[in-house]
Amino acid sequence: MKKIVLAGGCFWGVEAFIAKKGGVAFTKVGYSNGITQNPTYEEVCSSKTGFAEACYVEYDEKLLSLEELLTSYWRIIDPTVADRQGHDIGNQYRTGIYYYDEVDVEVINSSKRREQLKYEKTIVTEIEPVKSFYGAEEYHQKYLIKNPKGYCHIPLDLLNE
Repeated sequence: MKKIVLAGGCFWGVEAFIAKKGGVAFTKVGYSNGITQNPTYEEVCSSKTGFAEACYVEYDEKLLSLEELLTSYWRIIDPTVADRQGHDIGNQYRTGIYYYDEVDVEVINSSKRREQLKYEKTIVTEIEPVKSFYGAEEYHQKYLIKNPKGYCHIPLDLLNE
């Protein structure tokens, strides 16, 4: 299995969307690339920890390429907006692609270049190695399955594909 971490605003919708992709074997929401250890949701929301709300993804690259996964990811974010997605505002809601394997950088950067052609504004999505990832509290895991009418900044028609 390959793994990657995707940040795209509120992690509930990112997980709900990505988990439905064929080839995705496992997802977990959490906090990535901050400066403390074992942060809580409240600490991350304080904007003092540097963490992004993110979704850890394990996928079978024989069934789903990184390029295909990233094409889906770009559909659910506005990569030109810093520290915000939908109604969620704050550094923890930034967009980011955090990789474990250096070999993925070329695919990620190529995907970003293709995506940039769709925008006049510059894409601000971070592309960095995973420095840290801490799973969020259990009530956040698979949140939109447990709470089907829960808040999501991703259009419902995309979640229901």
